[in-house]
Amino acid sequence: MELQQAVEFLQVQGTSFAINLVAAIAIFVIGRWVAKLLHRLVTKAMKRAKTDPLIVTFAGNIFYVLLMFAVVLAAIGQLGIQTTSLIAVLGAAGLAIGLALQGSLANFAAGVMVVLFRPYRVGDYIEGGGVSGTVEEVQIFTTELSTPDNRKIIVPNGQMLSDAITNYSAHATRRVDLVVGVGYDDDIDTVRRVLEGVVADDARVLADPAPNIRIGSLGDSSVNWIVRPWVKAADYWDVYWEMTEEIKRRFDREGINIPFPQRDVHVYHHGENKNGTDVIG
Repeated sequence: MELQQAVEFLQVQGTSFAINLVAAIAIFVIGRWVAKLLHRLVTKAMKRAKTDPLIVTFAGNIFYVLLMFAVVLAAIGQLGIQTTSLIAVLGAAGLAIGLALQGSLANFAAGVMVVLFRPYRVGDYIEGGGVSGTVEEVQIFTTELSTPDNRKIIVPNGQMLSDAITNYSAHATRRVDLVVGVGYDDDIDTVRRVLEGVVADDARVLADPAPNIRIGSLGDSSVNWIVRPWVKAADYWDVYWEMTEEIKRRFDREGINIPFPQRDVHVYHHGENKNGTDVIG
């Protein structure tokens, strides 16, 4: 009789548990789909509102994590587990996990700092954390960079903020710094005229601030000129490379020399040896 009651109890409870398990799985699957859908809708809404892409990515990821946390709690509650007690247990466990994962929490806090103070934005070319590249995305814990040779670098946010950050895209304009060496025999006025002509003929060079063309130093083998025009940040590298090439072309046409390092060697004769040949010292 007792065995029969036990079997009947298991049949009833087993059927109920199976129904609850299927319902919990359905809640998780549907909830995950809804969370992704809401994540996409919120992201699109922020983009339509022309929100900073940095905030769009970071806030969107946090929103999705919170939705999935709510979905998991709902699925667990369907199984008959008391979510209030579970949250308390998770809170205690979270404290222990937080102490063990201090680095991850520091990266999360650094990500929040990046969003609040914006030392860099999506699309900026930066140098920081020992790497350099264009900011592609700021995640909850990491910043993703793309290098000029199309490599992807993932840097912890804490590492980015623990070092000096150089943002090459922060300002609309940049100064191109060129150093050009010419021979000591070349005429100063001719060199100045050629360099000023190269700068003036480039439409990308800005009139304000005015370009600076001067003799920077007198080197061991050359007179070193500095050529410093201002350009838009987006034109920096094109101007740098193309202006260097154009200077070389015009120097060749004008007969201006770009010297290479030279060293004078003096040979002294001290006399003759026993065979009558010179001894060189």
